[in-house]
Amino acid sequence: MVQFDSVKEAIRQALPDAEVSVEDLTGGGDHLQVNVVSSQFAGLSRVRQHQLVYGALKDQLATEAIHALALTTATPE
Repeated sequence: MVQFDSVKEAIRQALPDAEVSVEDLTGGGDHLQVNVVSSQFAGLSRVRQHQLVYGALKDQLATEAIHALALTTATPE
């Protein structure tokens, strides 16, 4: 089980302006829905946006603290 604050912090280290929300999809703490809004996504493909977030969470993903990740990315309106 991963701490949601550590997920948010890891993403904000990579994307300092990011607005991040994290939801537990199953109640077990390892299947997450993460929504990230950052101006740093401007001009990037969705794949590249997701790669940035996956890179920020590489340690949690490698140890399987996060087993499944549903990810939504966007730029600020």
